[in-house]
Amino acid sequence: MTIAGQAELIGDEDLAYLRSRTSFAAGAGMALDEGYRLAHLPLIDPGHPKAIARKQGTHYENGRHPPVYSLVIPTPGLPEAPAYRELERELRRAPFAEKIAWELVARRQAKLHATLCGSLSTGAPPALDPAAREALSRFGPVTLELRGLFSGNVNRGRLYLRLYPERRDGQNALHLIQRMLGRATSDLYVVGIWNLTEDLDVAEATALAAMLRRWWERPILRFQADRLWLLAAGDDLVLDSQIAETLHLR
Repeated sequence: MTIAGQAELIGDEDLAYLRSRTSFAAGAGMALDEGYRLAHLPLIDPGHPKAIARKQGTHYENGRHPPVYSLVIPTPGLPEAPAYRELERELRRAPFAEKIAWELVARRQAKLHATLCGSLSTGAPPALDPAAREALSRFGPVTLELRGLFSGNVNRGRLYLRLYPERRDGQNALHLIQRMLGRATSDLYVVGIWNLTEDLDVAEATALAAMLRRWWERPILRFQADRLWLLAAGDDLVLDSQIAETLHLR
């Protein structure tokens, strides 16, 4: 990873963050949603009364599932960024700080990433097309900027940073990579970092909503991604995960 220059970035008008935000109702708290209670909460607190151990039609079993392979963008060095440290200090002082699984944050630091191409295969690594591999190797590093804080309208209970990619030849650079791999393009690339352990009450939800507004435009880290990981994970928090392959962008 190297520090990036002043490349033009794709803005909110062309990404999905604004329309994918948590909707906070005045005078109401924020409840952990069903998807979070199925995929995340059993990994944080298996005995939690709201944890969903399994659900018909899914592969989840206490938060775990067969290994899924995805292509992701690693974010090394993020925890050392001054703005990240400032954000974390504010989170530790927030009214809902005791409802953040802080020990989980430390466990996951080495695998922080944003997903670019999710669920490429299950159980065994995908067979990536040789022509796509060659195209990736010649694509070159991608300038990216992380901004925060973000809470979405799915997996409500997880807090993220948002990734903004460079505009290359008039296009979203990450779209170009997704098309190389024959995948549908996407417009939301988030780095999940903080997980809640409980619903938020009215005061806590109000504080979180204010914090989300305050940090929306704040840059956390601008960097150049010169590699992608093919990541295999048996759970959505990548606690049981391995980097199956590193693909370089040169």
